[in-house]
Amino acid sequence: MAVAPGVAARALALAVAAVLLAGPAASNSEGDALFALRRSLSDPDNVLESWDPTLVNPCTWFHITCNQENRVTRVDLGNSNLSGHLVAELGKLEHLQYLELYKNNIQGTIPAELGNLKSLISLDLYNNNISGTIPPTLGKLKALVFLRLNNNQLTGPIPRELVGISSLKVVDVSSNNLCGTIPTSGPFEHIPLNNFENNPRLEGPELQGLVTYDTNC
Repeated sequence: MAVAPGVAARALALAVAAVLLAGPAASNSEGDALFALRRSLSDPDNVLESWDPTLVNPCTWFHITCNQENRVTRVDLGNSNLSGHLVAELGKLEHLQYLELYKNNIQGTIPAELGNLKSLISLDLYNNNISGTIPPTLGKLKALVFLRLNNNQLTGPIPRELVGISSLKVVDVSSNNLCGTIPTSGPFEHIPLNNFENNPRLEGPELQGLVTYDTNC
């Protein structure tokens, strides 16, 4: 039985509309996560002006790098005069390798959800005004090579979970307000002591079996 041209046209229009409505919502989860970050930040220099949440994905945004599958691999916002705070939604960027937010005025805490970034190689949050503790969930970042959190307002101990990241080459937590003792096992065996300096409550390297860890926290 033939279908009337008008009925076919309406059916096609509905099908296209459904794809347009469903497609971006399904493929733009990374864009949603990054736009949540944009909403949480003050951006007086308009470096985030291109971050348009209506696009199918954020790969055309400035300061964002994607791989061939249009998945976000880099966020480069160092030294961008940003203030505000980080958001838990960043933990949804499962292909992210570099999170560069150094030399801004970001406040608040480090979201525990950053521990979900299983591909992360570099976490650079140094020279901000970040407070709270270093989340133990960062110990799940088994690809992490660079962890630079220096020159913030971080408190609490250095999480022992970080000792299990065999890929770690650089850890810098200097110039915070950390407490307890400095780990000496795993990757920390090769981290220079000046990467822990200017933490008035942080004691010297651990003596395995001879001291109680983090007694002054």
